[in-house]
Amino acid sequence: MPKKTVAKSTPPTARRSPCPVACALDLFGDKWTLLIIRDLFLGRARFRDFIESPEGIPTNILSDRLERLLDGGVVEQIPAADGSKRLAYQLTDKGMALRPVLRCIRDWGLKWEQGTSANLEKA
Repeated sequence: MPKKTVAKSTPPTARRSPCPVACALDLFGDKWTLLIIRDLFLGRARFRDFIESPEGIPTNILSDRLERLLDGGVVEQIPAADGSKRLAYQLTDKGMALRPVLRCIRDWGLKWEQGTSANLEKA
């Protein structure tokens, strides 16, 4: 079985400041990355799964964001569940720690953004 690709955290020298908010936003503060993390919580794991999300992330941006999440230690690559040679993605402990953040954003959106809905059981 192929070995897991273990991600590393962003080195302090690559950060624009020591502010924890700035560091977090550097990792996942664009309009796509938290959606990828959301999809991982919802059970998506393969590149094609992320492409099928309703937001329609372009493939070049998806590749870039997955690489950023790998480098930041938020996700890791694992063998695909179907036994193919392709790899899948899963959240690391660092990535799993974002669950309450996503729940708060979800709850805020449900309260303040008219017409929103969410799958409350999985997230």
